[in-house]
Amino acid sequence: MTTIQGLDIHFYHVKPTNLPNNKNLKVLPLLMLHGWPGSVVEFQKIIPMLTKPWPNQNFVFEVIIPSLPGYGFSEGAVRPGMAATQIAVIFKNLMQRLGFEKFYVQGGDWGAIIASDMAVLFPEKIIGLHSNMCFSLKLSNFFWLFVGTYFPSLIGANEHYSKFFPVSEILSTLIEESGYFHIQATKPDTIGAALTASPDALAAYILEKFSVWTNKTYKKQDDGGITEKFMLDELLDNIMIYWITNSITTSVRLYAENFSSSHRSLKIDQLPVKVFTACAAFPNEILILPESLLKQKYPNIIQYNVISRGGHFAAFEEPRLLANDIFSFVKKIENLTSKSS
Repeated sequence: MTTIQGLDIHFYHVKPTNLPNNKNLKVLPLLMLHGWPGSVVEFQKIIPMLTKPWPNQNFVFEVIIPSLPGYGFSEGAVRPGMAATQIAVIFKNLMQRLGFEKFYVQGGDWGAIIASDMAVLFPEKIIGLHSNMCFSLKLSNFFWLFVGTYFPSLIGANEHYSKFFPVSEILSTLIEESGYFHIQATKPDTIGAALTASPDALAAYILEKFSVWTNKTYKKQDDGGITEKFMLDELLDNIMIYWITNSITTSVRLYAENFSSSHRSLKIDQLPVKVFTACAAFPNEILILPESLLKQKYPNIIQYNVISRGGHFAAFEEPRLLANDIFSFVKKIENLTSKSS
């Protein structure tokens, strides 16, 4: 725990230990960011995979995983205005506090948005951005998705057609699954009050997301398929972080803050991310875009992979696949850096 800009910020800081003496391994700082309704619990399985040496890799990671402000053990803001962009500044300052002038950053959900904002605002600090939720909401992308339904080769989407199309099915899913988004972006304290009053309601509200966002077909199962990818204990750990810290209201306020007129007027999301970028597209994510439609937002994509399986909670569901993708991306950058120096 440390205090950044007046807020108590909770974080994991895991350093590699027992490194072999016969290898000249570099230790690289990696900031990993969760989203909603997740927490630092999402990363507990991937931490040892990133902090232990891998065969044929000459580096390991020193991992920093903070709780977002207003989430879990991190203090929430006491005045309006704490959106993703402001959190990006806080986490840049956290990394500086820990002594890291340059570092890698990885994220999904809100973590992906915050990581992108960090890369836009502080490109001199971010060595590379790895995201398991790359997206661009330019209106032209929806036009090209419609065109791609009939002519997928025009947007380079032949190979993974079923992941991107048909657009009508994608839009239907987005409408069906976006009710939570509207209430959290407009009336966060109302839903927060209801969920704060009942642990059963809180558990149901959160677990529904871990069912449908992991695989939309799970909702057809009697138990929502929640044990297909997760253990009940780890799901309860995540719920309990929200319950014992009374942070569900402050967590959902992030939606309202990010879609306030004052924050939208900054137009940060319209600025390109110019640092080296990797996009890991997990097939059961609610919305994934072909690489060609991400190039305007991320002009320096050096790795784009459609992963074999997994959904929205990549580190939680498929830690090994995500770790593989992170190592592959960072190795590319380290090789590029060594050649240029």
